[in-house]
Order: sequence, then structure tokens, then C-alpha cells
Amino acid sequence: MPYQFYYWPMIQGRGEIVRLALEEAGAEYVDVARQKNTTASEDSGQEDNRAAILEILQDRSQTRPPFAPPFLVDGDVMVAQAANILNYLAPKIGLAPASKADQLFAHQIQLTVTDFLMEVHDTHHPIANALYYEDQIEEAKKRAGNFIEHRISKHMGYYEQIIANNPSAFNWLIGETLTYPDLSLFQIVEGLRYAFPKAFAKLEGNYPHMTALHDAVATRPNTAAYLASERRIPFNSMGVFRHYPELDSES
Repeated sequence: MPYQFYYWPMIQGRGEIVRLALEEAGAEYVDVARQKNTTASEDSGQEDNRAAILEILQDRSQTRPPFAPPFLVDGDVMVAQAANILNYLAPKIGLAPASKADQLFAHQIQLTVTDFLMEVHDTHHPIANALYYEDQIEEAKKRAGNFIEHRISKHMGYYEQIIANNPSAFNWLIGETLTYPDLSLFQIVEGLRYAFPKAFAKLEGNYPHMTALHDAVATRPNTAAYLASERRIPFNSMGVFRHYPELDSES
């Protein structure tokens, strides 16, 4: 049976790194909330099926419930949290390294990516998710300035070092072939180019291995087809990576 993937249908968000893995592997899956809700009334104004996510989240009878999307259903198994989903899914779809040590390292990298995505999110919502961006602009400017000056280079330098020190001398994170954290680094580069085009344009040249990895992922047939399709949701003002000109800086 196809995997059942649950994430918000209007954003890339934290779920996109799972979508990228499923698409690159050519796995059969259903992006459940992006299917039309046949039980919704015609005047509800909702063409998607977000109700399917809420049905699971609000089901008080579950013994192992997800806290929030993304989550994946594989038969009788439900797995939540993007890094945890990928740790479970990758061996099944051919995107995990072969050895146990490399599998642990891949998961370590993915957990670090999770940390980074949270830092990106906090550049535009530094006080609280419940507040609108417009309610925390001044705080966001300070947070984004610190992120640009210190945190981008911290993370990019870490990933750059891993690629450069890969004993196989291939331009992947681990071994000689693409694994799932490579896809997440592709998404990081894409997202930073969108959210901070001025600032990242000045920094990206310091990380040639990351740029090369991004370009290699973008040209892989399955991923390229996905990126060109309507299944790839455009970046927008609701996801993790958001472009607010006042938060971008060349300095």
C-alpha cells in the first residue's frame, strides 16, 4: 500500500524534507491533506483535506499519538517528527547508508537540520508562534541579524566540513551515493536563497561543496521532475522559510 503522508497542504514547512525523500525514491505515497475532502460542504471554501490531520490529532483514543504533523502512516505503523520519519523510511526506500555507524551519523545530521530549521523559523517568529509577524517585527530584525551574522555560517560550515572530509571523495555527506540528509541540505540552500537572498548571496561562495551538492540533487531525474511539478509547493509567507525584505541584509 502507498505510504500515507500527513502535512499541511499549503506550505513546504518541516514536511518538505520528507516529501523530497519520497519523491527522489519514486516511492508510492499519498499526500493526504492535499487530496480533496469529499465530505466537506461545497460552501466551506476548503478544497484540501486538512480535516484528515485534525481527525488524527484530536483522536483521544490513540495510545501513540503524534504531537503535530508531519507524520507518516505505513500500514499499522504511525511515525511522527520529520527526522524520525526519515530514520524509519530511508532504509525502506533506498536512501539510507549501508552501515549502522553511517545510519547513526545520517540521523545525527538530520537532527542538526531540525535544529537549523527551528532557528530559521525563529527569525520571523522570535517571541511566539501565536503572534503575527507584524506583532514582533523589531524583535525579528534583531533575531534575523544575529542569524545572518552567526548561525548561517555555523551550520553551513559544519555541513561543508562533512562533505569535504567524506573519505569517498564524492560530493555527498556520507559514502559514494546520495542519502536522505543530502536532500535536506538541498532544501536548506533553496530556502536560504529564498528567505535571505542578499545575505546568502554574500555567504554562499564560502561553501562550494554545499552548492555542488545542491546542484547535484537538483539535476537528479526524480527530484528534478518533482521540482518542476505542481506537487512542489512554492515558498510562501506561511512556511519555515519566509522572505521579508526588512530581515534580509548584505552586511
